[in-house]
Amino acid sequence: MGARKRLKAEIRKEDRKSIYLAKLNNCPTSPRKMRQVADQIRGVEVNKALDILKFSPKEASFRLEKLLLSAIANWQVKNEDVRIEDADIFIKTIHVDSGRMLKRYQPAPQGRAHRIRKRSNHVTVILESKDNN
Repeated sequence: MGARKRLKAEIRKEDRKSIYLAKLNNCPTSPRKMRQVADQIRGVEVNKALDILKFSPKEASFRLEKLLLSAIANWQVKNEDVRIEDADIFIKTIHVDSGRMLKRYQPAPQGRAHRIRKRSNHVTVILESKDNN
């Protein structure tokens, strides 16, 4: 490994210490439906985002709430001496990317078939503390 690659690896390692994230892969919800809920909580403080997700009627909000709780737990592991109420954590970024697609066929009239695409998605949540800005 060259010196430049080693330096980049060390920088990435240092960056990982200050990044608090959680990922949800192959979630069986269409990306479009998940993005509607994700857009509501992007840039919002964590406690307010949890309230929004808890009272949202959409199914995707339940999955995002669970993911956000996981990201908060990841933050707590790296910051054991700081209380969550004092830290002012907010959702820095939330990405919803399309995952794998299951392709199925539905019988249609006159011997035809319609293709059904069962979509899934990948969600990534990154938290940040306002103290680090």
